[in-house]
Amino acid sequence: MDHPDRFRHDVPSSRPHAARSRRGPGLLAAALGLSALLAGCTAPLNARKDAVFQSYGYAENRPTVRPVRSISSFSDSLMCMDRLLRETGMPTILITSKQLPDYSGRVAVATKEMVITALSQMSRLSNAFRYVDYEVDIARQDTVQNLTTILLNNNQMQLQRPALYISGAISFVDQNVLRNDFDVGTSASRLETGYSRNRNATVIGLEMHLGEFRNRTLIPGLDSANEVIIGNGGQGLDLAGRIGSYGVQFTVGRDYAQGSGPAVRTLVELGMIELLGKWARVPYWQCLTLEQTHPDFQRQLRDWYEESGPDARQQLVQRSLIRKGYLPLSSQVLSPQSGALRTALARFQADQGMVVTGVTDFSTYERALSGFVGVGPDGKLTRIGWASANGRSLALPGQAGAGGAGLAVAERMIDMQIENISLDRSTFEVGEQIFVSATVSRTSFMSCYMSSAQGTVIRLLPNSTNPSGWVSANQAVRIPDWMSPYPGFLMDAGSPGSEGVACYATGNDIGKQLPAAFQVAPFQPMAGIRTLDDVTAAMQKAAGADGFSTQRLMWQVVPRRAAPAGVPPAAPAAR
Repeated sequence: MDHPDRFRHDVPSSRPHAARSRRGPGLLAAALGLSALLAGCTAPLNARKDAVFQSYGYAENRPTVRPVRSISSFSDSLMCMDRLLRETGMPTILITSKQLPDYSGRVAVATKEMVITALSQMSRLSNAFRYVDYEVDIARQDTVQNLTTILLNNNQMQLQRPALYISGAISFVDQNVLRNDFDVGTSASRLETGYSRNRNATVIGLEMHLGEFRNRTLIPGLDSANEVIIGNGGQGLDLAGRIGSYGVQFTVGRDYAQGSGPAVRTLVELGMIELLGKWARVPYWQCLTLEQTHPDFQRQLRDWYEESGPDARQQLVQRSLIRKGYLPLSSQVLSPQSGALRTALARFQADQGMVVTGVTDFSTYERALSGFVGVGPDGKLTRIGWASANGRSLALPGQAGAGGAGLAVAERMIDMQIENISLDRSTFEVGEQIFVSATVSRTSFMSCYMSSAQGTVIRLLPNSTNPSGWVSANQAVRIPDWMSPYPGFLMDAGSPGSEGVACYATGNDIGKQLPAAFQVAPFQPMAGIRTLDDVTAAMQKAAGADGFSTQRLMWQVVPRRAAPAGVPPAAPAAR
């Protein structure tokens, strides 16, 4: 009682202590619970519970877009060059290439491989160029190089010396030659806006030269120096606002960027057409004026593709397949799921060097209708002979009429040519070797027969060396294959008189449907078959008048001229 203030002071001082003692067990329990939860998280997970989730990995790890074959602005120009070189009858030339470096260090592309691809596309039909891969990279010792070194050291391999070689480089890459930037914005207490736009252009240059490999000299005048512009641009819009204490931000952007890889491929293909066109002295400029070289060609076709709709584009492609001979002339409009249509699309895609899908995608649409596009008087791309209101009209430029009358005759399917050095030969001496080539416009089963002056006919193809008669489109088949060290057979002019070779292309192998006389081994006379007309009659009976395409080459065999003294004459033989 003597110290009441002290007593009142001690009581409140003890209450907080009592409160802390009561919360202590709760905090301790929470801490222990959190520790137990964390300890549980460190325990191994049960993978079986994620089995369903993981099963989607098999599907999700695959691309969602089908691959496409690289088709550039000059792909059709390369095929045009191939036809020109075949028409001139130029013999096969061995060619190689140096590495084409990029001294700017800004374009990391395989330029040399693009050169090889361009040479291959220019030689499918003509066999004009064959690439010699002789270069050895010391820093990259792969299996082929190691085996080559071993075989060369043991004299078990001989490299053929090329006649020509390609030299060049990406000479410069000038970035941001043109640049345009624009930015604007506003600001207020509760609203902010911003807009930006930028565009720039980059120039890439490529120098290429053609040289003689024998003396490593570059041929004057055979050069190519071209440039191409690639660009990119973007637009952006920003909005930011505040409602009370909360903020909202909205951003939209659009960009495009043109790749340097396709640009370099365009320069390489253009340069190869110029170099080899000048060297072969062919009118290569005809191949550079195709509509496909128009910069907006693919973009315009893409616009037409989007505008037409699924049904219209399906009808257009189907009419093109009929015109090209992949579907019979009497075909009605087929559904996209039709087996006949999918098979025809697959064959067409394979012949065009595309990825085979059997569906009408944009790449198929482009290749099927590329021949029906021209440049109008205003310089813009225009459709020629496309579908009318009923979707049935489709005619090539220059055909009589724009309707379906031009569909009565399909494109020529087989083409043959004598490949001896002298062009258009029609006379050979006894014992002289004869070289022939045959090409089909679409993948077909091809068989070839030879008739002699004695009235016998033998089968040349298929044979034991080449048992499969299937031939790819626009791929020249040499008869015999004089580029092979083991051609399988040789074809010599026999006795004086008329000889010839005929080849037949069909959609399927009809060998079993031919008469028994055709079932003999290759190079053996067929009993009862005297002329190539007899072979044609048998083909008509087995496949029908419209079931095959054929062409024949005939020549005259004359006695051999007197050989110089001391040189025995060669005996004629069919080997």
